[in-house]
Amino acid sequence: QVQLVESGGGLAQPGGSLRLSCAASGFTFSSYAMSWARQAPGKGLEWVSGISRGGSDTYYADSVKGRFTISRDNAKNTVYLRINSLKPEDTAVYYCNVGVRGMNYWGKGTLVTVSS
Repeated sequence: QVQLVESGGGLAQPGGSLRLSCAASGFTFSSYAMSWARQAPGKGLEWVSGISRGGSDTYYADSVKGRFTISRDNAKNTVYLRINSLKPEDTAVYYCNVGVRGMNYWGKGTLVTVSS
């Protein structure tokens, strides 16, 4: 079965940095594009970033451009999200996502809290 496990969240100060990780299993990781989405408290799900299967193409929501960097290590079946210059509005549960033959799979998420 497809499994996605996020990690790396926690409490950070405004202006700080975090690196989130998503460990994938149950499918041929290198054959699929990956993405990250987030859900702030009381808000809907917001797509934030995507990366092509080889890692050459990356995409970002306007709200995070210039601060977030998505990357992947296909040898480790892992996708990363580096968050710089954290803002309070980045506070959210961050989820890893993959579409495999028409089905969307999600991890359980990792919580990022930005507060002074």
